[in-house]
Amino acid sequence: MYYQDLDAWKESIKLVKKIYEITNKFPQDEKFGIVSQIRRASISIPSNIAEGAARFSDKESLRFMEIALGSIAEVETQLIIANELGFINNIYDELESLKKVNAMTLGLKKFYDKNQT
Repeated sequence: MYYQDLDAWKESIKLVKKIYEITNKFPQDEKFGIVSQIRRASISIPSNIAEGAARFSDKESLRFMEIALGSIAEVETQLIIANELGFINNIYDELESLKKVNAMTLGLKKFYDKNQT
């Protein structure tokens, strides 16, 4: 399966774009703090989906989907922190995007898990 055909990958790319737009508005002194952290974590999502899809064993693919799911939780946590710190006012759209990517990635995880046996 080619990773660029996966809806989870496509949606996670959109999410990365949103994260970059949002973090461009963060305070300059956070450039090497939460901005760097949340961008890295968001980029990790489509990167791990792509790498997992490119693996030749379902066991390996499953592991990369699990890593992507961990990155989704990391981004969600960082968005909540940024909201609490007042760097962003409304994270509803981003949280909905994360939920969508999470559901799609869980679907891929289940697919690889089922095929592993």
